[in-house]
Amino acid sequence: MFIVDRRKDIVIVSGFNVYPNEIEDVAVTHPGVREAGAVGVPDAKSGEAVKLVVVRKDPTLTEAQLIDHCRQYLTAYKVPRHVEFRDDLPRTAVGKILRRELRGGHRESEEQTFGRSPESSRKIDHQAVRESSPR
Repeated sequence: MFIVDRRKDIVIVSGFNVYPNEIEDVAVTHPGVREAGAVGVPDAKSGEAVKLVVVRKDPTLTEAQLIDHCRQYLTAYKVPRHVEFRDDLPRTAVGKILRRELRGGHRESEEQTFGRSPESSRKIDHQAVRESSPR
């Protein structure tokens, strides 16, 4: 098994790992998309959901068209549930997409909803696991 993205950028949807690069690669194959960035946002049902932030080539591109396109090439749990259109994507000095900036206001709402950040929620309490597992 190979990790193809930064560990902290991996989106965990109902226990499944979703790599943002995979979602972005599919999104940019749509002729109406110039560039795209994918991030995880809090979701009450699945823990996290995929949010796709897109810079359009075609100003008539809709959220439904883009989701339908992704649905053709991605497994159901990887299909973005949220799509946001922007004029440009935030980048580092070397040109990489700043995913933490793409999350927008979702970070604060996540901490209010779940009481912790995704980094802390992904840490496993091994002592609690040992105590709860049957012997």
